[in-house]
Amino acid sequence: MTAIAAFAVASRAFSSPAKAEELVPYKIVGDGIPASLTGTPGDAARGRALVLARTTTCILCHSGPFPETRFQGDLAPDLTGAGNRWTASQLRLRLVDASRFNGQTIMPSYYRNDSLVRVGRNLAGKPILSAAEIENIVAFLATLRD
Repeated sequence: MTAIAAFAVASRAFSSPAKAEELVPYKIVGDGIPASLTGTPGDAARGRALVLARTTTCILCHSGPFPETRFQGDLAPDLTGAGNRWTASQLRLRLVDASRFNGQTIMPSYYRNDSLVRVGRNLAGKPILSAAEIENIVAFLATLRD
């Protein structure tokens, strides 16, 4: 391998988000994805941290029962009671591909990498979240009950 090729491979590895991964196959049944993307339940505590992360996920557009978090979003539904409104299967599909419910949604499809528009160069061909991150968020959202 030439020095230039080695540099290109190394720089791509360091510039790519750690979240980048190959998509695992999943099956949509009705209005959800019943099976975990990882084969195991997610970690609700990690999911909560992801929901409240301002860099990529929920709190940018959604609000919820997070009194300690200032400047919550108001573009999307409140997440309070999400675990009552949707099953884990439905939550999983909403995170994987929200456009299946509303073709005009502004919510990103967090676990798709095809047929997307307006995708940043650094995310092209990659999911925004990993399968484990999706499962962690599902686990947390399922705990949000009225």
